[in-house]
Amino acid sequence: MQLTQKHQEYWNKNLKITAILLGLWFVVTFVVAWFARELSFSFFGWPFSFYMGAQGALIVYVWIIWYYARYMNNLDNEYGVEEGEE
Repeated sequence: MQLTQKHQEYWNKNLKITAILLGLWFVVTFVVAWFARELSFSFFGWPFSFYMGAQGALIVYVWIIWYYARYMNNLDNEYGVEEGEE
């Protein structure tokens, strides 16, 4: 099946946002944890490394999911492929 130009644009935008959010996920999950010992300043009374591991990363994960869902809903509406309510 040949994809039209419109399908290609939709797919490229989907891949781009997925790559950006996956990069953000990688940074929050691995880079911050890797340098956690160097993050020795206090954040709301807790060491920043503890806060990022216990709370901050979870907040970022929820934000990533929310943003991706919102972005894809808008992209679906823009390209006319949204799911209708039955």
